[in-house]
Amino acid sequence: MRVEPLLPDVAPVPAGGSSDDFGRALDALAGTLEGASAAEDRFAAGTGTLQEAAYERARADVALSVAAAAAQRLVQAVQSVLNMQV
Repeated sequence: MRVEPLLPDVAPVPAGGSSDDFGRALDALAGTLEGASAAEDRFAAGTGTLQEAAYERARADVALSVAAAAAQRLVQAVQSVLNMQV
C-alpha cells in the first residue's frame, strides 16, 4: 500500500494568530473611545465643533458594536465546540 500526502492548492497559513493581535485590537478600540471622549470634551470647552464630537462618538459606537458582535460570535463558537460529543 502506498500513501501519498495531500498537498493543498494554497500556500500554508502560519499557525494561529499572535496573542499580541488581540491586545492591539483592544488598544485600537480604547483609542477610538478616548478620541470620542476628547472630542466631546473639546466641544464642551468651546474649542471643538459639535460635528466633530458627533462624528467621533458615531465612530466609537460602531467600533464598540463590531467588537461586541465579534465577541458574541467567539463565545458561540467556543460553546459549540464545548458542546460537541466526542
